[in-house]
Amino acid sequence: MKKLKSIFAEIISMELLGYFSAVVIGLVMGLIGGGGSILSVPVFVYVFGFDPVTATTLSLFVVGVTSLVGSAGFVKEKMIDFQTALIFGIPSVLGVLFSRRLVLPHLPEYIISRWGITMTRDMFLLFLFAILMLIASAKMIRKTERPSGRKQTENNYTILISQGLLVGIITGLIGAGGGFLIVPALVMLIGLPMKRAVATSLFIIALNSILGFLSTMKMVAHDWTFLIVFSSLSVAGIFIGIVLAKKMDGRKLKPLFGWVVLFMGLFIIIKEIFIKQQIAI
Repeated sequence: MKKLKSIFAEIISMELLGYFSAVVIGLVMGLIGGGGSILSVPVFVYVFGFDPVTATTLSLFVVGVTSLVGSAGFVKEKMIDFQTALIFGIPSVLGVLFSRRLVLPHLPEYIISRWGITMTRDMFLLFLFAILMLIASAKMIRKTERPSGRKQTENNYTILISQGLLVGIITGLIGAGGGFLIVPALVMLIGLPMKRAVATSLFIIALNSILGFLSTMKMVAHDWTFLIVFSSLSVAGIFIGIVLAKKMDGRKLKPLFGWVVLFMGLFIIIKEIFIKQQIAI
């Protein structure tokens, strides 16, 4: 009986941790214009126990809804650069559809199964996600000088379009919104002010994530009640983040968040690659 109570208490505590994480996801997105999926996918996999494909799909819904609500406030303040959002967003959407409709459904069950190494599709997706987390953490931790502004040259827009396509492919494949790539691109290539770049980034993430979810929502089973509750908490978090962003510089919080992402990425690699390989052996 005591053992059952202990297990029940552990389940309850894990769920509370998961729902608290929903608020944190929104908070981070409101402060730095991205990072939601970097937290949501591990939460769905390791706290709620979803498989990676389902986790990435649910992540697209949560991040998409949260970003859409968050960007609505910026629309009223005229902070979103819609021209830049479309230049970046259209190729990004194409990348999302390419990954979700053509790549993800055709990934084999076993990516590697030879030389004593076994890597399943789920392990492969989590490994890619962890690599993305390490790259994101390096960008967040590294201090870079903010540019005073760039001219909107044709070359810069060409790079912006290609980066939009790359972000879309990443978003579609592993459920990551790509805010850590979008914001620096908008600041460095187009010369948008940081807060305007964050607002535009949220709009682009919303576009990518919602279309990515709709394109493959039939591929996985999902509980709408759970999704609505989780998304509502995340939306509450983004409102808090937006209010705090007006009082503090989100860039100052990036290095701290970067270290958290770094350790989470290393944890996923160790768990999925090293520990599971040893268990399989």
